[in-house]
Amino acid sequence: MTFIQDRIDLLATATGLDGASMRIVICLLLSFPFSAVFKRLPDANYRLKNYYIIAVSSFYIFGILNLHSGFRTLLISAMGTYLLTRYLKTPLMPWINFVFVMSHLAFNHVHAQFFKVYDPTTIDITGAQMVLVMKLSAFGWNIHDARAQRKNKDLPLSSYLKSRVIEEHPGLVEFLGYTFFYPSLLTGPAFDFADYHKFIHSTLFDDLPDNKKPGRTRKRKIPKSGRVALRKVAQGIFWAAVWIKIGDYVTVEDALDPVFKYERSFVYKVLYLWILGFTYRLKYYAVWLIAEAGCIVCGIGYNGYDAKTGTILWNRVQNVDPYAFETGQNVHVCLEAWNQNTNKWLKNYVYMRVVRPGKKPGFKSSLFTFLTSAFWHGTRPGYYMAFACGAFLQSCQRLYRRNFRPIFLEADGKTAKPSKVYYDIVCYFVTQLAFGYVVHPFVILDIERSLYLWGTVHYYFHAMVAVTYFVFMGPFKKQVTDFLKQFQASANAKATPKTAVLKDESEEPVMVLPDTEVFLNIGEVKEGMDELRDQFQTMKRRGSLVESGVLEDAYKNFSEEVSSFFPKKD
Repeated sequence: MTFIQDRIDLLATATGLDGASMRIVICLLLSFPFSAVFKRLPDANYRLKNYYIIAVSSFYIFGILNLHSGFRTLLISAMGTYLLTRYLKTPLMPWINFVFVMSHLAFNHVHAQFFKVYDPTTIDITGAQMVLVMKLSAFGWNIHDARAQRKNKDLPLSSYLKSRVIEEHPGLVEFLGYTFFYPSLLTGPAFDFADYHKFIHSTLFDDLPDNKKPGRTRKRKIPKSGRVALRKVAQGIFWAAVWIKIGDYVTVEDALDPVFKYERSFVYKVLYLWILGFTYRLKYYAVWLIAEAGCIVCGIGYNGYDAKTGTILWNRVQNVDPYAFETGQNVHVCLEAWNQNTNKWLKNYVYMRVVRPGKKPGFKSSLFTFLTSAFWHGTRPGYYMAFACGAFLQSCQRLYRRNFRPIFLEADGKTAKPSKVYYDIVCYFVTQLAFGYVVHPFVILDIERSLYLWGTVHYYFHAMVAVTYFVFMGPFKKQVTDFLKQFQASANAKATPKTAVLKDESEEPVMVLPDTEVFLNIGEVKEGMDELRDQFQTMKRRGSLVESGVLEDAYKNFSEEVSSFFPKKD
């Protein structure tokens, strides 16, 4: 293994990349030949396919990444979830599992922040652990949903969650194949076990017609995907090249230089921060697109066959849409195009899980989702600064959209007037410039330097937020909204802000950001706090896991399974 490590270090020196980045790139690129081999394994030999996946991941971890301690970290999380979900058969199981994997991640976040010395040649395992947390927490809920459905056939689950349930707890080999899936081991994308199970058993491709199946002498179930994957790789390389090129001219260090603050014009600095924010996204575009391409090559990216057009869809594990983000005219569109699988995870396994049956998500769901999202990213203050500003950006966008957008629509509320093109242009620049302000603490991470950078442009975003809240939520709120309604078509003028939210999909909260309107609604906050207090009292009455007999039942389940391996003596 030392020979491999030495060659990687030489390659990193020759290319100018640091050792950690070079190792990630090598793993991403090696996924393509490994996946080409995987597609040719016998479709019905499920165990062989799982062993192959685990073997490739082991080669990545020990041979290329040299992550012995990192492997231990991932294995602890994986095995903890496997044991909890297999033997703990209480309704609290998914929450216990969630607390376990999040606490383990938090421990490593804190260790990396306060105790670990930065080494550019070493990969921070918390990135891979963040991906694993999504998979493991979702796994716990999918197991729980199957058990709950068996007890209550009328369980109110969405069609999406019904398709995710795991009826039978998997064997250890298949579970480890899922958790250590090599194309997405380090950078994602995350996906549910139901997808992996159908993929390994080749039922994912059941709707594919025979004439689309490859192979001459033996028809393989996994269709050809080389061209689609190649396009994704080309896109990833393009964004990486743009990142390298722009990175020579636009850097955080230059923005933090006193020359930037005191000798550049305000307009120059605002535009510079916009471009700098754009460069932050480029490396994510590159890595996520290439990782998705690896998933497409092996087949798990397959998302069905469209009989009308005769095309195969390959977007099952898509994690980013650069075009949608960079052309987005509002926060919702941009963030729905960014880290898409994290949004799905937060919505289906955090946001909707806090809600009591029969109630709509409110303060409690928004608060818990925000804390989960922020804590999942890390414990550094820059994350919380960026998320808080992003929440206010989302709230301000809603206020402007509700009051100004109807002016540029016909009476039906859908048809755009010719003048709407100007509204769209303004929205585009405002949204993109706002992101160019908000995102910097997410990368800088440090409070002092983040505040300094915002100070170079006089905290203009915060000033605009304050003005917006004063105008649309202050003492003159009614006068302002009534004035703007004069310019709206009659059908829209009758619509209240509440119905406007229901009609306008872009006003739905984005999972990675807290919903500030919910936090500002005193009634919802009080109701949410009362619910939290009631649930806390219920937990106190229930007692500890020992007192409630949960651990005793888990031990009994474990003992029964162990006993089943040994024949009983007569």
